[in-house]
Amino acid sequence: MGVELIVAFVVLGAFVGVMAGLLGIGGGGILVPVLTSIFIYQGVPKDSVVHLALGTSMACIALTSFSSMRSHHKNGAVVWSLAKIMSIGMIVGTFSATFLTAYLSSKALAIFFAVFMAYVSMQMFKKSKAPSSTGEINKTELRLVTLGIGAVSALVSIGGGSLTVPYLTWRGIDIRSAIGTSAALGFYISVAGTLGYLINGMLNNTTAEHTWGYIYLPAVLLVAIPSYFTAPLGAKLTQRLPIQILKKIFGVLLMILSLKMAFSFI
Repeated sequence: MGVELIVAFVVLGAFVGVMAGLLGIGGGGILVPVLTSIFIYQGVPKDSVVHLALGTSMACIALTSFSSMRSHHKNGAVVWSLAKIMSIGMIVGTFSATFLTAYLSSKALAIFFAVFMAYVSMQMFKKSKAPSSTGEINKTELRLVTLGIGAVSALVSIGGGSLTVPYLTWRGIDIRSAIGTSAALGFYISVAGTLGYLINGMLNNTTAEHTWGYIYLPAVLLVAIPSYFTAPLGAKLTQRLPIQILKKIFGVLLMILSLKMAFSFI
């Protein structure tokens, strides 16, 4: 691995860490298209390149999400009563969906990722609305909703923030508490997803150099370590910066990455 690639992974990790702490996302929206491009450049076969990007991204998210979760917890922004209930559906949905990805082609996964991230990007430009529902959230509803969020998170390798935050705010949870709770849930998603991609990669006899299942170990180390230290910075900025402006900037970035992902397979 060349010095330029090492530097690229480290810078990517530092940026993803800030975004994870800032918006309660795991960073997969940034990691997957960038890692896909890097793996294609390295000569990874296209039939497995997106699987490798998804698994590697999920493993990177684990450490980033843990750091982000700790920071939001210190700021008192995690609603643990909700997180404990929601974690069950997240874990089951995420782990189960990793087995689905093994049967999908890289092109199909890339298209799904691009379409989903384009949708998320457009949501970033919508003005925040007053909560539509403020009643007590039923436990059954929480588990069913999180089952779906977990499944989608595995398919696009996200920490679930792009779905969890809007859902919790719609249910009357303060935006900063929604971000903090989403960050905590992102840790559960990443652990379940990493385990799933590890198992599926081994079952499909993935034997690329420096990989463990669908996880490229050098990228995990070089991305996850700097992101662990920059995630707290993002969490602090959440309390100070105008979220709506930041969401618009992030929305533009997501749209660019979404288009890049799509064109990589056209």
